[in-house]
Amino acid sequence: MLPAPNLRHVCDLEVRLDPIKEMGAGRAGRRRIIPIVGGRVTGPELCGRILNLGADWQTIFGDGLAELDTRYALETDDGAFIEIVNFGFRHGPEDVIRKLAAGDPVPQDSYYMRTHARLETGHPDYAWVNRTLFVGTGARLKSAVKVSLFAIE
Repeated sequence: MLPAPNLRHVCDLEVRLDPIKEMGAGRAGRRRIIPIVGGRVTGPELCGRILNLGADWQTIFGDGLAELDTRYALETDDGAFIEIVNFGFRHGPEDVIRKLAAGDPVPQDSYYMRTHARLETGHPDYAWVNRTLFVGTGARLKSAVKVSLFAIE
């Protein structure tokens, strides 16, 4: 067996959201769009602001699984632009998911929210993000999402 990869904490994102736009039933499940309208990035390797553009294009399946499919961007404190494409899943006990949908606080460990992310930039100081894979753990708040991103080493 080969060794398991290590994870290196890169940053924490607090992504501010506009209200959910319900699209209704699609081919695979209930579809909705959640606009991304800003936020902050803080951490040992990336710091900056999340730009007011992008969205999470979600599919909610019959069993309650939320498939997260986001695309947005950040501007680092030193002026680099980095695109984030983040794909993941959120699921948990029905009562916990119902509370999340109502905007009520629930412990993050009471449901599963994990992602894998691809970052891309043309800025030479951050070229390392173009060749690094990332995983994240997340939490849904009333009008924001928190994600901790880790580089897979």
